[in-house]
Amino acid sequence: MAVREAPVTQSDLEPFRRELTGYCYRMLGSGFEAEDAVQETMLRAWSNAERFEGRSAVRTWLYRIATNVCIDMHRQVQRRARPMEMGPASPPMESHIGPMLPEATWVTPVPDDSVAPHGSDPAEIAQYRESIRLAFVTALQHLPSRQRAALILCQVLRWQVSEVAELLGTSVPAVNSALQRARATLQGLSAEDETDMLDAADTELLARYVDAFERYDIDRLVSLLREDAVQSMPPFAMWIQGAANIGRFMVQPGPSECRGSLLLPTSANGCPAFGQYRVDPSGGYMAWALQVLEISGGKIAGMAFFLAPLDPERLFPAFGLPLHIA
Repeated sequence: MAVREAPVTQSDLEPFRRELTGYCYRMLGSGFEAEDAVQETMLRAWSNAERFEGRSAVRTWLYRIATNVCIDMHRQVQRRARPMEMGPASPPMESHIGPMLPEATWVTPVPDDSVAPHGSDPAEIAQYRESIRLAFVTALQHLPSRQRAALILCQVLRWQVSEVAELLGTSVPAVNSALQRARATLQGLSAEDETDMLDAADTELLARYVDAFERYDIDRLVSLLREDAVQSMPPFAMWIQGAANIGRFMVQPGPSECRGSLLLPTSANGCPAFGQYRVDPSGGYMAWALQVLEISGGKIAGMAFFLAPLDPERLFPAFGLPLHIA
C-alpha cells in the first residue's frame, strides 16, 4: 500500500466515532466507559496523526488504537455483570433489596442514537439488535479481552480473519483459535430468548404498558408480562422472576413510591426504553430510573430498571432525557 501523502485530519476521524462507540461498548459493557474510550482513541489518533504512514486504512488504525484503549481500561475494573449473574432470584420482598453496589459492578445501557447503524435494512437492524442486547454484552464480558475483540470484529462487525490478525498483531491461526474458544465459552452460558422485531402489536403493547405503569394499575401491568418475566434494578443486586412476583414486589412500600410516575420514551440496546420520573416532593417530577424493556412473543419478557443513582448526572442526559420535569 502506498504511503499516505496528506496528513490525517480531525475530519478523517470523526466519521468513525459512532461505530467505534458501539465497538467499545461491546468491549467494556458500559455506555459511559465507551464514550471515554472513544474520546481517548480520538486523542491518541490526533496526537499521532503525523506519524500515520497510511500502511493501513484509517479505520483499521483507529480500531487498533481503540482495542488497546479498551484492553487497558478493562484491566482496571472487575468484570461487569447483570444482577442475574450475581446470584439467584430474590423473593418479592423489599427487605431483600440489599445495598447499592458501585456503577463499575454493572453492565449499563447505551443509547441507540449513539451506536445504531444509520441504514434501514431489516437484516442489518436485526443483527444490530441481537449484538447489542444487554444479555449478549454481558456474555462478552466473560471472555478475555483479545478473544472478545476477535469475536466482536469477526462475528459482529464482519471483518475478515486476516484483517483481525493484522489489527491484533497476531496470526490467522491464532485468531481462529481465539474465535473457537470464545464461541465455546458463549455456548456454555445460559441462553435467553431472542427479542422480536417490534411491530404494530408491540407498539400497542408498549402503549398499554405506559398507561398501566402511570396509573399504577399493577394487575393490568402484570397481564402484559410473560409468566417467566424478569425484573432487575441496578445498582441493587436483587432481581425478581415471574410476573406474579413482580406484581407483588411493586406494591411493597418502597416500590409503591413509583405511584404517579411519568414515562418518557427513548431506546437503548436495540430495545424500547423509558425514562421514569417519580413525583418530587419539592414539585414536579425527578429522574428515577431508565427502564429497558425486552419483548418476546407479544409480551414483556424483561424489565431492566437502571436507577438514577448509578450515575445521576450522566444517565438521563446520555439518552436525551431531562433530570427534572416541572
